[in-house]
Amino acid sequence: MASPFPSRVSVFEVAPRDGLQNESVVIPTDQKIALIDRLSDAGFEDIEVGSFVSPKWIPQLADTREVLAGITRRPGVRYWTLVPNPRGFQDAVAEGAECIAVFMSSSETHNRKNVNRSIAQSLEELSQIIADGRARGMRVRAYLSTVFGCPDEGFVDPERVLSLSKSLLEAGAHQISLGDTIGVANPVQVKDMVARLTAVVPLERIALHFHDTRGTALANVLAGLEAGVTVFDASLGGVGGCPYAPGAAGNLAMEDLLFMLKGMGIETGVDLERAAQTGVFLSELIGRKLPGRYHNYHIGQSRRQAEKAELAVPPQSGG
Repeated sequence: MASPFPSRVSVFEVAPRDGLQNESVVIPTDQKIALIDRLSDAGFEDIEVGSFVSPKWIPQLADTREVLAGITRRPGVRYWTLVPNPRGFQDAVAEGAECIAVFMSSSETHNRKNVNRSIAQSLEELSQIIADGRARGMRVRAYLSTVFGCPDEGFVDPERVLSLSKSLLEAGAHQISLGDTIGVANPVQVKDMVARLTAVVPLERIALHFHDTRGTALANVLAGLEAGVTVFDASLGGVGGCPYAPGAAGNLAMEDLLFMLKGMGIETGVDLERAAQTGVFLSELIGRKLPGRYHNYHIGQSRRQAEKAELAVPPQSGG
């Protein structure tokens, strides 16, 4: 019997940007570079490395230029930077960025809180950035937040999501990433949204970005797979969140996603063990335990193996 799921999916790692921007600790530049290089070595083909946003607002990402200059670029790996506005876009151009991401919300209140613009203003500005990026040969990804619910407005009309997605696609975005910013989506809602969206956006240009606030992220990935989606965003250890969505827990943990996909026989090209080791490295950089389930299982297993090895060493006899 043929599998109802895709044989291969792409996983988009967002921890170095979306994850670290929500942490109080500022990771040294050389350690960020080491983190990204480890992700490249683990087999990730899409890594979000930073953001050209004002250091006043997000000091954790103030060194994006240095990070871009310092990473070891692997063939076939796309290194993405977020650009919030025309100034950020010009900075990305000056640094030779080849892949950029833009973002806006599908709810008016969240968009104003996040970028201090109306939806109409954001759409106009981002459309120009996308067009300019495409003219320079860049790949451009568009994030659309609060797709399944807004912390301020609650329900978000799917027709608004469709309209904004269509406009971003027509502006030239290569991909639209639909964000469940506050983790309220359910599998039925995900299937319905994807079915609606494919009327205006080709399925292969849709990505899904889930938060695990209420423990439904993997269930929603499964619904996305059943709907034919083949691109999913996730973050090592589940690090991340949204500073403008109080109570929003971290992103879907990358290791949890990889473990599920591997068990289902779905290829990703990423080495789960290396990803898990890199998650431990990230946890040590941040200085706290991360919420991902496989992440904590891996740490527990490593600790138990170390203890077992220590017990197996025979005692030294006295001389």
